[in-house]
Amino acid sequence: GTVYKGVLQDKRIVAIKKSKISDPKQIEPFINEVIVLSQINHRNVVKLLGCCLETEVPLLVYEFIPNGTVHDHLHGQNQTLKLTWKTRLRIAKETAGVLAYLHSTASTPIIHRDVKSTNILLDRNLTAKVSDFGASRIVPLDHSQITTLVQGTLGYLDPEYFHTSHLTEKSDVYSFGVVLAELLTGKQALSFNRPEEDRNLAVYFVSSMKEGWLHHILDTNIDEANIEQLKEVAHIAERCLRVNSDERPTMKEVAMELEGILVIEEHSWGSGNLSSEETDNLLRTVPSINGEDGVYGSGTNCSDSYSTNQMSMSTIGGR
Repeated sequence: GTVYKGVLQDKRIVAIKKSKISDPKQIEPFINEVIVLSQINHRNVVKLLGCCLETEVPLLVYEFIPNGTVHDHLHGQNQTLKLTWKTRLRIAKETAGVLAYLHSTASTPIIHRDVKSTNILLDRNLTAKVSDFGASRIVPLDHSQITTLVQGTLGYLDPEYFHTSHLTEKSDVYSFGVVLAELLTGKQALSFNRPEEDRNLAVYFVSSMKEGWLHHILDTNIDEANIEQLKEVAHIAERCLRVNSDERPTMKEVAMELEGILVIEEHSWGSGNLSSEETDNLLRTVPSINGEDGVYGSGTNCSDSYSTNQMSMSTIGGR
């Protein structure tokens, strides 16, 4: 659908997603998003404030996230704000935390199914907010996979899922690996402006890592003073991008590893280099991945109370 910026009667600024056409096939993802988001309560997920599904063209109303997407900042024509490595690492940690929560902590496991840099929004503090759950799937508790029509975005799509139609949590892990590679290299997931063998970032990244060329593919905007840390994150990305899903880590493992790296680095940025004993002590303080607010339901209000005559809207781009 198309996303608009709107103002409610109480002056709150919101984002409104509007279905492009009154087609039942277009309405289904809207309903699915409401169902999924009603089971999620996490500070790094865009909040659904309300919905209107009874009109010919359905509307979803979200909190407004003002700083665009990670994709905008990495690949946009007008990159007014360069993301530092520390910010990129925090964005990766926050996004991994959301996916770990969806897979392991939500009331029922949820597979996002469309993890990509355009679905990671940034608020005014550059905090990550994961969005767009229209393609997400709730996994029955007695299942480890779902057989479904292949859906996702080229460049991020798990090759195993693409070939078998078997959707698992490890499909999100693969897509997250592509996002990590984007954060490290500054390159788009798929680009026909690159040589044919380098068009797919996942393939290019993995082959470069095997050749020991990390230094050559890093984004020039990244300070390479943290090269050992960059190597650690690159190794996580490489493991996420393994073709065999059984060889990929879980998102809970990835989130804990990134959290550990960030904790150590935030300490070192503030107080110089760490001794090995200090490093061990810090690693023991890394929190486990648990529910953010202790409850597993959001206050989503699905009614027609947010009708178009109660808000002013201006387009902020299509999705």
